[in-house]
Amino acid sequence: MGNVPQIGRREQEILTAIVETYISTGEPVGSRTLSRNNREGLSAATIRNVMADLAEAGLLQQPHTSAGRVPSVEGYRYYVERLSGNTQLKPEEEQSLQTFFQGTTDVQDFMERTSHVLSLVSHGVGVAIATAGPKNALEHVHFQRLTEQRVLAVVVTRNGVVRDRVFRIQQELQQNDLDLAARYINDNFRGWTMEDLQRELSRRLEQERSEYDRLMRSLEQLYQSGALASDVASQDVYVEGIANLVNRQEDAERLRQLLATLEEKQRVVELLTAYLDAQHEAVRVVIGLQQAMPDMGNFVLIGAPARVGQEVLGKLAVIGPTRMDYQSTIHAVSYITRLFDKILNDPE
Repeated sequence: MGNVPQIGRREQEILTAIVETYISTGEPVGSRTLSRNNREGLSAATIRNVMADLAEAGLLQQPHTSAGRVPSVEGYRYYVERLSGNTQLKPEEEQSLQTFFQGTTDVQDFMERTSHVLSLVSHGVGVAIATAGPKNALEHVHFQRLTEQRVLAVVVTRNGVVRDRVFRIQQELQQNDLDLAARYINDNFRGWTMEDLQRELSRRLEQERSEYDRLMRSLEQLYQSGALASDVASQDVYVEGIANLVNRQEDAERLRQLLATLEEKQRVVELLTAYLDAQHEAVRVVIGLQQAMPDMGNFVLIGAPARVGQEVLGKLAVIGPTRMDYQSTIHAVSYITRLFDKILNDPE
């Protein structure tokens, strides 16, 4: 939780009440509203004092047009940390999700349904990526020189899908260099998922540079230029619920930037890759996405990798404003990842 100060039980309860009231209503929360609803019968004056302490601690802020308070980014983070241990859906909600995914037999179908159901649950944007897996493993790659610094990469996967991308390299490579690089990749990485290929190639570029100096320089150029980016070899990206943001986001410029990001599938892949890696076992909540994308500081990502056994076959997440229903969304993401493993491990 970084530098957020520890606060007492009463402060925690009032902060929780403010966050949940604000999520529900969208209106800044005043002490009178809380005094009417609190179980301890605290006076408005007592609550005002606690709210002042919370504001001083950086957990609340006051919109200049209102007497009420709203949670700050740190306030949301504090609230979410207290939620993280509780990831149970109600039995009827679990049954509803099971029914929604019934009959799913492949990763792409599951992820397409996931983006839809997450947008419904969260009232945000549901995002899902189907990445690796045996069918999407590399079969063959070919590089074709187009002009001095432009190259065409053609990637064929095990399921017969052909993807191509034109990209720019910093220094010119002759067709002979491109052929050698393609042969090295085909000889060493046929049958590998693109994510595993990228990790191993990155390692080899560091360790084997002196042994295959010219070849490694060619490979490094191609690698750094995105010739082997995961989306070239079949990352299916599903995005649903953008209309939810149009209805809720007051800042038109920030919304325009977000929509531009979500419309570019490669940027969606970059966003999820930045915050969700194969090491994450549980749902991750990231409040403020400016580290990956500077124009997304006021947005939240709640997501997790999707595994079958130990193999990561995709990523799923909700992207939305800081004012979202964290509890329902965390629960849904957690349950869907468990359902993904169960259904695809044992398809009917």
